[in-house]
Amino acid sequence: MARRIDYDWELPPEIQQRLGGTTYGAQRIIHEQGHLMVILHEPPAGTGAERKPSVFLRKPDGAWLHKGNNPGERALAKLLESYRAAFSTFEIRHQSAETSEDLFQILGPLMPLTRAARNMQDTLQAAREAVKDDQMLVDLRDLAVEISRGFELLLADTRMSLDYRLAHAAEAQARSAMEMNRAQHKLNTIAALTFPLMAIGAAFGMNLHSGAENLPGWVYWVIFAAGIWLGVMLRGWVKAPVAPAVVPRPASALKKK
Repeated sequence: MARRIDYDWELPPEIQQRLGGTTYGAQRIIHEQGHLMVILHEPPAGTGAERKPSVFLRKPDGAWLHKGNNPGERALAKLLESYRAAFSTFEIRHQSAETSEDLFQILGPLMPLTRAARNMQDTLQAAREAVKDDQMLVDLRDLAVEISRGFELLLADTRMSLDYRLAHAAEAQARSAMEMNRAQHKLNTIAALTFPLMAIGAAFGMNLHSGAENLPGWVYWVIFAAGIWLGVMLRGWVKAPVAPAVVPRPASALKKK
């Protein structure tokens, strides 16, 4: 927050006593002795850590001043127009956002803008209630409601879009992991089917005299069938579901029985 500046206007002592010594503070009104001070903030930039005050004073005769003796009516309208321009900028950025990073870059500065617009609406509503016969305050209050509502909807839409994209990316990653698990399972099944047969073939393919060279041909088919049978058994063992772990019940639950 910028340091408080003493502007070139006459203020009642009651208003002076309610102002801080260093800053103008939060957005609010001070209504004393027929004088209405309206403290608003300019649209925050970036993370919104710094607030720039825009101070207005309505005198008992209805004249509006801005930061001293400057005319206040046009400055008030210009301040609200700056909020509406900021809203239009972020609305365009939201519509053109293509990635989650783009949405996150919008979300950061959009949150302090939404808070500032909401506080501006509350401040102008309080000013409207303090001075009921000022038609300009009615119009500005209605415009502030529209701006604040627009920021709130845009913020909610941005958050929802970001959540959707993150959820969609998580689902895509989960599907990819599931496909990899299925492929790995298929490879394990093929390995289980062929491993016994390959082991038997490797054993009998060694250049050693085992005495099986002169056996009749039907022995080969018996050995082949035995390898297939072992492969099927091993495949069943690989695909067998794992028994769920038994969670021991607490001793207190057993005692209740």
